[in-house]
Amino acid sequence: MSLHDYAIPQLKKCLANLDKWLDKGTAFAKTKAFEPNVLANARLAPDMYPLVRQVQSACDTAKFIGARLANKEAPKHPDTETTIEELHARIRSVLAYLDTLNPADFAGAEQRTVKINFMEGKGLIGADYLFEFALPNFYFHLTTAYAILRHNGVELGKMDYIGSLNLRDL
Repeated sequence: MSLHDYAIPQLKKCLANLDKWLDKGTAFAKTKAFEPNVLANARLAPDMYPLVRQVQSACDTAKFIGARLANKEAPKHPDTETTIEELHARIRSVLAYLDTLNPADFAGAEQRTVKINFMEGKGLIGADYLFEFALPNFYFHLTTAYAILRHNGVELGKMDYIGSLNLRDL
């Protein structure tokens, strides 16, 4: 399997799950008679990013995984989202970008050096970038977004996080 096969399908699945969580958050807000966009600024702790930034970060990590491993330019997102609807649009934009990537784009990615922007003069080979840094970072922001919604009363469970499974008969 290529790094594409390890990363892209799972990133797409998780971002689609995140999109559904936002729908559940909107529905929850409506049943409790508060403005759904209040959730966009919710956070777990004063020194942590709010939901809006967690979603932006999960999206950024997903697009950068694809772009860096495929040696392509990532789409630009100016981080101007303030509403749940704008977060849905951000997720859809990243999903559309990930759909443009195919396994051939990842040829040689396992050994290609990926620059780490915040570590001047440092990088990781593609496999190490994906498994040691990028996927853990993606799941951190995804899990924190989930936790913010749960903390605010949105009814999400483990299967909302995991999503669909490719079950087979035994």
